[in-house]
Amino acid sequence: MNKLIAILLLALSLPALAALEVAGVKFDDKAKVGAGDTVINGAGMRKRAFFKVYAIGLYLPQKAATAAEALNSKGAKRIAIVTLRDLTAEQFVDALIEALKNNHDEAAMKTLQPKVDQFRNTMLTIGNAPEKSVVHLDWLPETGTRLTFNGAQKGADIAGEDFYRALLRIWLGDKPAQDDLKEQLLGKTG
Repeated sequence: MNKLIAILLLALSLPALAALEVAGVKFDDKAKVGAGDTVINGAGMRKRAFFKVYAIGLYLPQKAATAAEALNSKGAKRIAIVTLRDLTAEQFVDALIEALKNNHDEAAMKTLQPKVDQFRNTMLTIGNAPEKSVVHLDWLPETGTRLTFNGAQKGADIAGEDFYRALLRIWLGDKPAQDDLKEQLLGKTG
């Protein structure tokens, strides 16, 4: 009986990895991304004015407390987005590209432009993203940035980790899409 109590107390004292819930969307504590294992780093909600736009979770190979750690982490990564309202692919991708421009100078954007164009063209094939659509932006070290929409891969993978880091800067850069969302994705709650 004492062993059972000791085991129970030990189990209760260990920090549990639990799924995070944001605006009714549950983000699992772990995700398999390609051949890599990732853990949820944080999750939050993107808002514009009074509107809930999407819930987002950031998965990394291991927890990161700072944007620099997240941006430079080695291995598979995932940005998981669930729309909280109906969006067109054009609205969605244009907002992402605007946020890219906010976090990169003109020279960096010029270097990234062919990849940004490929990403934009692929996103536009989606057409509409109704409420509860699931978008994954995955970094697969072996092939590049992969876009999946509701479980189906869209377009070819985009080579080069520079592009994935650029995407991460949308939410983790010096001028993030939303300041409190950056903190939430870094595992800080307020």
